[in-house]
Amino acid sequence: MNVKPALSFWQIWNMCFGFLGIQVGFALQNANVSRIFQTLGAEIDTIPLLWIAAPLTGLIVQPIVGYWSDRTWTRLGRRRPYFLYGALCTSLALLFMPNSPTLWVAAGLLWIMDASINVSMEPFRAFVADQLPPKQRPTGYAMQSFFIGTGAVAASMLPWLFAHFGVSNVAEPGVIPDTVKYAFYCGGVVLFLAVGWTVLSTREYPPEALAAFDDARPVEHAPLDLAATRRNGLLWLGAGGAGLAAIAGFGLDPQLYILAAGLTVYGLALLWLSRGGQGGMFSTIMADLHAMPDAMRRLAVVQFFSWFALFAMWIYTTAAVTQVHYGTTDTASAAYNEGANWVGVLFGAYNGFAALAALVIAWMTRRLGLRLSHLVNVWLGGAGLLSFLFIRDPQWLLLSMVGVGFAWASILSIPYALLSDNLPTEKMGVYMGIFNFFIVIPQLLAAAVLGFLLKTLFGNEPIYALAIGGASLFVAGLCVLRVREPGVDVVPLAAVAK
Repeated sequence: MNVKPALSFWQIWNMCFGFLGIQVGFALQNANVSRIFQTLGAEIDTIPLLWIAAPLTGLIVQPIVGYWSDRTWTRLGRRRPYFLYGALCTSLALLFMPNSPTLWVAAGLLWIMDASINVSMEPFRAFVADQLPPKQRPTGYAMQSFFIGTGAVAASMLPWLFAHFGVSNVAEPGVIPDTVKYAFYCGGVVLFLAVGWTVLSTREYPPEALAAFDDARPVEHAPLDLAATRRNGLLWLGAGGAGLAAIAGFGLDPQLYILAAGLTVYGLALLWLSRGGQGGMFSTIMADLHAMPDAMRRLAVVQFFSWFALFAMWIYTTAAVTQVHYGTTDTASAAYNEGANWVGVLFGAYNGFAALAALVIAWMTRRLGLRLSHLVNVWLGGAGLLSFLFIRDPQWLLLSMVGVGFAWASILSIPYALLSDNLPTEKMGVYMGIFNFFIVIPQLLAAAVLGFLLKTLFGNEPIYALAIGGASLFVAGLCVLRVREPGVDVVPLAAVAK
């Protein structure tokens, strides 16, 4: 058999190093975009709607990039052209973002920045599976988690560090402070250099070589029931149409249009697929979604609850901490900007803990297996988010971030380790892109309902969005027991309840 050769530590280091740069951009976005939106005049209940750019671009871009990268071969290889051009566009967006003159310009730049990050990020998951034999893939994904953590530590803390060295942390109303501007400038440079290192220091196997290795899985063409697909499409379309009518007729929160529109679009996509068209990109992606492996279907549920929680944390932590722990909602005040900088430190802390947790998780998986390790880690994260309700000293929130860091490291590695051995080699990119649906859809749902829930049930108190996220992580931990792990039986949830 043609066995894929194992890579050395430094070869794995080089192929994952670009993720450090990508996470610098991602962390700057997560820790500061809500702050930028609020500074430019956004109200608390509209922030999720403005954030919709992030998940929606991922939903569209990642499967397309995966589809085309599976079919690409150039002098730069298969995945590396996407790393390079995505990094260039992301760096430019980082330079322009903190200079946005209006709220809507900032929202538009978020679309551009997130789309560009996704162009670079999506092929990295397939890159690990392409280059490494199955036994080394958990190491590769853990290495990515390490770089995600270390890159995000520096990026999240940059505004706080600049303030510490005397850069102005306050500005006139409607103006982004210099600490944030300089952080974004540094992030753009670091992102491009880190991704450039991976592009220049690695090589890729051509498609024919990948297909010849013993770990290559063939494509399994499951028959498509056109009549059932058409019925399902009509049901989803009807549900979406009824939701749109109800929102308009009863004057419900406009952010619920996101949810209803998503149901409508999915129904239309199924109806298009039921026409039986073959060969086009859209039809191929939808058919692959229909035929995805059973392990991927089960992992989709785990991802849904995990990423709902993460999105709640990213968009509401700044508002929650500044309001509850620093006692202000005035974005021009020194207290607000001090609290917002501290959120950057907290986000840096959980990423730092994630970098360390990546090493512990490697030990945990050998002792407990992949599923139980993931359960323990996401439950630690759930406890961390719930603790925001009870801790009042912002310094002690660092302890909460320990649990969040373990959950973050686990979410970024264990689901991919469970998934990669079940995917056909020829479609590794497109399936990794489709897997992103189950990261994006919960974020879209969060954007649609969190503002509505906070306004309706929790008096517009953003701290309760973090509590909802904590509960969601506990559900994710239970759901991972339904995922089949090689050599381990599936655990019924009823047995866990007993």
